[in-house]
Amino acid sequence: MSPGGEDGMALWAGRVEELVRQAEERLFYTRFVVDEKPHIRILSPDTCRACPEKWCNFFCPAAVYRFDPEEGVNRVLWEGCLECGTCRVGCPYRNIEWHPPRGGFGVQYKYA
Repeated sequence: MSPGGEDGMALWAGRVEELVRQAEERLFYTRFVVDEKPHIRILSPDTCRACPEKWCNFFCPAAVYRFDPEEGVNRVLWEGCLECGTCRVGCPYRNIEWHPPRGGFGVQYKYA
């Protein structure tokens, strides 16, 4: 079996699937204390509408950003944010404002 080719790709795909499964199992233990005040917001909906790539729908590990095709904007489901801060650096237009949730709110990790 060579490192490339179909055999190598099949091994790589199997490893990625296993890593995703492990991550999902660990996230099961993650709990959230939801604040009514969002800690993430899109600064300009017009900038999102003009963004052809909609990168935020892909780089967020918690899938907090969801494109609404009917309205042509991204929705922010901040209640499930993992607080990794990826969105602070991931948006090429710097159109996402993120700050840590207020004390006592946000993600609470429990390690099994």
